Amino acid sequence: MKLTKEEVLKLAKLSRLQLTDDEVEKYQEELSAILSYVQQLESVDTEGLKPTYQVTGLTSQDDNATREDEETEQVAHEELMKNVPSSDGRHIKVKRMVK
Repeated sequence: MKLTKEEVLKLAKLSRLQLTDDEVEKYQEELSAILSYVQQLESVDTEGLKPTYQVTGLTSQDDNATREDEETEQVAHEELMKNVPSSDGRHIKVKRMVK
């Protein structure tokens, strides 16, 4: 399924994104490839397969599946802050991550 430029612009508007012409072209190709893959998955014969509700294989009879909660000793905040390279009072200081 090939998305049109107008469809990509509509998605961008709904997502509140401002895209350049190059980005629109890039996303038009990438989103079209994703939709094509989903169409391919829809054609797979799943007749007779049981739904997968979870993938760990644990059941309620397994020891770790429904263990009792246990109280454990907590580490004091001051002790944790000793390992921090930079702090500002009770908060950890990190480099700016968002421009």
